[in-house]
Amino acid sequence: MSRYRNLWRFLALAALWGSAFAAIKAGLDYFPPVLFAALRYDIAALVMLGYAVAVTDRAIPRGRREWAAVGVGAALLIAAYHAFLFVGEQETTSAAAAVVVSLSPVLTAGLARALLPDDRLSPLGVAGLLLGLLGVAVVARPSTSALLASDVVAELLVFAAALSFALGSVVTEWLDADLAVETMEAWSMVGGAALLHVVSLALGESLANVTLAGPGLWALAYLSLGSSAAGFLLYFDLLDRIGSVEINLVSYAAPAFAALTGFLFVGEVVDTWTAAGFGCILVGFALIKRRALGRELPRLRAAFGAE
Repeated sequence: MSRYRNLWRFLALAALWGSAFAAIKAGLDYFPPVLFAALRYDIAALVMLGYAVAVTDRAIPRGRREWAAVGVGAALLIAAYHAFLFVGEQETTSAAAAVVVSLSPVLTAGLARALLPDDRLSPLGVAGLLLGLLGVAVVARPSTSALLASDVVAELLVFAAALSFALGSVVTEWLDADLAVETMEAWSMVGGAALLHVVSLALGESLANVTLAGPGLWALAYLSLGSSAAGFLLYFDLLDRIGSVEINLVSYAAPAFAALTGFLFVGEVVDTWTAAGFGCILVGFALIKRRALGRELPRLRAAFGAE
């Protein structure tokens, strides 16, 4: 069992992040969407701040560059990503949302090549990016007579979430702040929660719209303490053990758990279009990251096969 400890950690992270989509779907029956996201990160931020204080030498950012990185994380990686995702999930399935979000590594690679001077996409890389975008179109499958259908708009909102996360990742890389990832995540959660509350108020949401019931509270607790707090702690551990290329692969394991938990707890069924769209996105990622995956394959086998 210990031989495959990294693999079990990887699958646990995929399960925590994949099942989050079903938890969001379940909780939306009891909370306004953006307020739901804000409350999630109120709780998760406190846990992550405590963790950053415990494990880092410097739990408070310093200087303009470090605070700028935190600001980007708060605005794009937390606030924009989750506002779009939670609103979008009101009208789409957990599996479809997870599949569209799995485009984030593809978009990150494409934006990095477009915005960072040292990165350029090869023709195969461009094909991979286009294939990933095609995957989103396949999931949404808009028709000329239904471009404003609620499910299409919802999936476009989830795509906006994935794009926000990708852009935030690229800008954070460009800033290159000398800040521990735990500190960065903790303060991004603090700022992101505050921004989500502002957006929630602007949308007219309030605590009066919250229904205090067991399923909603369980969903909030799971998202805050499970998917966010425990998930990110597991992420940091795996990032140190197996590296950034390998950890990106969790985006492609998570939709399977989203589909399973969506079926078990929300009664959702994955259709053929969603599965086909996921295949397009997965192949697109493989084309963009083919060289890195080729270089890392021996390390990937070692990481998941032994300590």
